Amino acid sequence: MIKEMFKKWGLFSIVFLLSMAVIVGCGTQGEDTQEQKDTTSNEQVEVEQKDEQQFPITITDDANREVTIDEEPESIVSIQASNTEIAFALGVGDKVVGVSDYCNYPVEAQSIEKVGGQDINTEMVLTLLPDVALVTDYHYNTHPDVLKQFEEAGIKVVVVGSATSFEDVYGNIELIGSATGTQAEAGEIITDMKERLQVIKDKASESITEKKKVWVEVSPAPDIYTTGTNTFMHEMLESIQAINAAQDHEGWVKLTEEEIVQLNPEVIITTYGYYVENPAEQVLTREGWAEVPAVKNKNVFDVDNDTVTRPGPRLIEGVETLAKLIYPETFK
Repeated sequence: MIKEMFKKWGLFSIVFLLSMAVIVGCGTQGEDTQEQKDTTSNEQVEVEQKDEQQFPITITDDANREVTIDEEPESIVSIQASNTEIAFALGVGDKVVGVSDYCNYPVEAQSIEKVGGQDINTEMVLTLLPDVALVTDYHYNTHPDVLKQFEEAGIKVVVVGSATSFEDVYGNIELIGSATGTQAEAGEIITDMKERLQVIKDKASESITEKKKVWVEVSPAPDIYTTGTNTFMHEMLESIQAINAAQDHEGWVKLTEEEIVQLNPEVIITTYGYYVENPAEQVLTREGWAEVPAVKNKNVFDVDNDTVTRPGPRLIEGVETLAKLIYPETFK
């Protein structure tokens, strides 16, 4: 009797037990999946909370002052063209409500309220009442009373120092990134600049066997100024294995035409085409310059001044342009 019942129900029992096992297994798997989703969700919340917790933040600006910014800035005034470019590159251009009289890039900056240059339009800045004001060390040293007014009005003043090297520029980008809550974006910009610069350096060191002497003119005749050591242009020329014809001078210096001709540069770079018509032609037709190698071979070029003298993200574009103009056979 029992055997007959087993025969009758045994198969059903086995099927039933297997079915229960599958159901339980699916239930456990569903719980595991839900736990994974919960874990992922919690991680995302933690990341979001971490981002929100960037503020308040205390930074040390280039005047060696500790500045505490309580909340993410919603409005910014930038009284320096390079700082404006950096702000836009960081993605906070829509928060910039005031710029210097010389801010011309990007195009959007040209339509933003102007607040002065070396001399600040104090009333306008106080009217705009930004959360943060990006000023220069020049402003800090010459207009302390104005900056004090800003601070008393609740504006967080951040002093961004002068830059004479790529490392200085990286520091400025980091500083502004910290002040605006865009540290990640700042890191990406700096990494991109460093990688592109290294590519140029490597290619130049591998390919350039005969270095060319380059004369750089940052202002036209009769008062011709050039850039010596401790300038962006000097660092740029070194990075592409070129010789700065003014390497025996430091900073921005004025030389006579006679002194320049004696340097015998193979390439001449001008940076004032934005306000002088046909700068290359003016150099090529100078009296007494016909035998200068650069003039003789017509290796005279004008470059965008802002990409070689303004301490911002576009400096790397300046290096790439110089490389192509000076060594076209290597940098095509």
